[in-house]
Amino acid sequence: MPDMSAHLALTQLVPFAAEELDKNKVTPGVLGFVVFAVLALAVWQLMKSMNRHMGKVSFEEAPDPDAAPAATAGTSGK
Repeated sequence: MPDMSAHLALTQLVPFAAEELDKNKVTPGVLGFVVFAVLALAVWQLMKSMNRHMGKVSFEEAPDPDAAPAATAGTSGK
């Protein structure tokens, strides 16, 4: 029976909410959809570009040329 009371409450409250809405001020329309679609495509292109650039990055660290002679000089002095 709790489902029935929730159903009755929703059926009574939804029409009141629908009467208060001004459809000219609330609905985004076609322009809102177009703007959202353009933003979604731009984000998708940026993610593709980022993945392509991250694939080119080499994460192997090159040895520091200044650190190698200092380390060998310190061990050879003993």
